[in-house]
Amino acid sequence: MRISIIIPVLDEAEALASNLQKLQIAREQGHEIIVVDGGSKDESQRLAEPQVDQLVISKRGRALQMNKGAKVATGDVLLFLHADTVLPDDGIAAIMNTVNLGQDTWGRFDVCLSGNRVFFRVIGTMMNWRSRISGIATGDQALFITRHLFQHIQGFASIPLMEDIEICRRLKKTHSPICLSQKVMTSSRRWELNGVFKTIILMWHLRLAYWLGVDPATLVRQYR
Repeated sequence: MRISIIIPVLDEAEALASNLQKLQIAREQGHEIIVVDGGSKDESQRLAEPQVDQLVISKRGRALQMNKGAKVATGDVLLFLHADTVLPDDGIAAIMNTVNLGQDTWGRFDVCLSGNRVFFRVIGTMMNWRSRISGIATGDQALFITRHLFQHIQGFASIPLMEDIEICRRLKKTHSPICLSQKVMTSSRRWELNGVFKTIILMWHLRLAYWLGVDPATLVRQYR
C-alpha cells in the first residue's frame, strides 16, 4: 500500500517546515508527499521543494488545491493533511493496518489541540465525540480516502468553505467512516488569537448556517 499525503498550503512556512521534516520518515518508507501551494507570499514553496515528491502550484482555495494534489497523486490512499496538523508517530501504520485496498474506504483520526490549556483538551474530546456520532469529520482530523472512492465521488466540491463537511456527507452515503483513535495534533493558534468562546461560537454559527443552506461564499467572508 502506498499513501499520498496531500498538503494544501497558503503562507504556512513555519508550520510547514517542521511538519515536512517529520514526514520524511514516510517518504523513506515509500509513501508520497505532495504540497499544493495556493500562491504563498512567504517561504512556503522554497521550504517545501526539497522535501516533497511533488510541488504543485494552484489558485487559492483549499478544495481546489486538494483536488489538484489528488489528480497527480500515485498512491492507493489519499491522506489530506493541513500544514499545521501533525500526524502521530504511528499514523501511517494505523491507516495501513485498517484500510483494505479491496474495498472503498474512508476515515479520519481523532484530534487534539496543541495548546496547554485544559479547556483545549475538552474541545478536542467534544470534536471527537461529535465526529463519531455524526460520521462527519473536519479537515483538522486528517481525512483519508482510497483513491478509487475519491475518484468515484469526483473529489471535493468547488466551494470556498465547508468542503470537508460537504465531502463527508457524500462519503457517508457510500460507507461509514473509519474513526481512528490515534490523535493528530492541530494548531490551537486560531483559538488563542481570537478567544476560545468566540471561536466556538463562530464555528457553530458557520456550521449551522451551512446546514441551513447559506452559500459557502458568504460564510467564508465571515470566517476570514
